[in-house]
Amino acid sequence: MRWTISILAVAGAAALLHADVASGPKAGDKVAKLEVFATTGEPKEKTLDYSDSRKEKPTIYVFIQGEHFSRPIAQFMRKLDEAMPDISEHAYVVTVLLSDNSDMWKDRLPKVDMSLMFKATALTVFTGEKSGPKDWGVNADAHVTAVVVNKAKVIQSFGYMSINATDAPAVIDELKKALK
Repeated sequence: MRWTISILAVAGAAALLHADVASGPKAGDKVAKLEVFATTGEPKEKTLDYSDSRKEKPTIYVFIQGEHFSRPIAQFMRKLDEAMPDISEHAYVVTVLLSDNSDMWKDRLPKVDMSLMFKATALTVFTGEKSGPKDWGVNADAHVTAVVVNKAKVIQSFGYMSINATDAPAVIDELKKALK
């Protein structure tokens, strides 16, 4: 009996670690302003409002809590990037690092890009509050928040406390559905 309870407790704790959390704007919301410093992509080494530059184009915005950046998160990002050319010539991923140390990430992200060789992903840093842009509703408990956008409207938001490449298809599928 004790073993059964212990096993159930461990399984329950593991499930909580992989549980999704509410994070990001609601489906149907208009895309809010997103002023970031672009370290890679076009344009790079410039501050811009990515929501304005992407306007009507299909985009996945990925907000990452900098202290949780990891190999599994990089694998998730890679899967998103690989899928974009097959979805649309205009599909793109905009990754936004949220951190108290934005200068460190401005230096580090170009190295991440060289390692992962992204083709349809911009790596950016939010230079404001670590909690992220106020109108994007990023939950501080979410290590990663993915927001699928098309035609300047939020299609779906995903919040993850734990993530890896196997989580990418659900995000990709939402963008594909939005384009049909």
